[in-house]
Amino acid sequence: MKHLRLTLALIILAALAGSVPTYAAPGVPAARSQAYGAALDISYAYDYLAPYGTWLTLDPYGYVWCPRHMGYGWRPYSEGRWLWSDDGWFWDADEDWGWMPFHYGRWGWDNDCGWFWTPGTDWGPAWVFWRFGDLYCGWAPIPPGIAFGGGVDFDALALGLPFNFWVFVNGSHFLDNDLRRFCLPYERNATIIGLTQFRNRYGFRGGRMIDEGIDVDSIRRATGHPVTRYALANADRPGRLSISGNEARVYRPSFQENRQAQPKQFMGREEARRELGTARIYEPPRQGRATPPEKAVRKKQAEERSMLQRSQAQERQTIQRRQTEELRKAPSPSDRAMMQQKQRAQMAEQQKKHQAETQQMNERHRTETEQVRQSSPPKTTPRRK
Repeated sequence: MKHLRLTLALIILAALAGSVPTYAAPGVPAARSQAYGAALDISYAYDYLAPYGTWLTLDPYGYVWCPRHMGYGWRPYSEGRWLWSDDGWFWDADEDWGWMPFHYGRWGWDNDCGWFWTPGTDWGPAWVFWRFGDLYCGWAPIPPGIAFGGGVDFDALALGLPFNFWVFVNGSHFLDNDLRRFCLPYERNATIIGLTQFRNRYGFRGGRMIDEGIDVDSIRRATGHPVTRYALANADRPGRLSISGNEARVYRPSFQENRQAQPKQFMGREEARRELGTARIYEPPRQGRATPPEKAVRKKQAEERSMLQRSQAQERQTIQRRQTEELRKAPSPSDRAMMQQKQRAQMAEQQKKHQAETQQMNERHRTETEQVRQSSPPKTTPRRK
């Protein structure tokens, strides 16, 4: 079993590096989504997403799409909410185009261009890995190169994910409608990963993937709220889902492969590097009055620092409460003294982790601010007539 986990972990690391096109369990075909709505050629995806972002060529994936004008700190599966459905956890995206990239294909990260999406033809309620702990719920986009089949060790596949793939929120907010407000800065991820465990539970029914992830009872306890179950039905036009009672109508056409299809316009990697370098940090909205980039970034960075500090303080308070409860149960004074020594060491270690998180965030903020400042057009003083 350990050998299998190691092998699969190496496979996902290779996939992230771009050397493995797909993976499915040996002897088991990759799952195929059943036909839902209209049959569309994959070229539809190239045309539909073009107004919302940039297509580029990126080895070894071919044509990939980068969303544009998403604001500071945007990440896949961060703007929207989770719904429990008859297909498991369904991601209801806030983005108008979200019905496609969060339910077909895969998301990856490039240091030059930022987050990118690779087209795919299989529909799923959400293509993510899961983590769960006493304080936190987390999920991460499944990267390109992973094709699911039966008998796969999903935990092993998730071992190699970079830290910045994970999105974590305090478990009490998991069912909130606007999760973006509660997504923790990714500098916290290394610490939180140590406080959570994998909760990857997938099944296959009727030829489609069922993403059950974190069990409903755990979510009910974490949030303190009942979990409504929605039946998914087909919508006849693209866009966000609509809910009537306990029915959620989703646009999920059947995409057909077409190796000849390509975007009408696309960039090469070097051109994309120049244009998207700072766009992955912050890009003003297309419409409406835009705040100057450097000012907008500094404001969002201040919000991030505040969120980091609140989350760290809450974590320390929770640990201290647990330690107090443990001390009450100590059977003897000597046991209590040993426990106190162990607890002091635990809190000192936690404090070191928090200090490292703060330092990493400050360094990132300095780099981001400098990049945005260099890319902003210089201020000019109007000439007097």
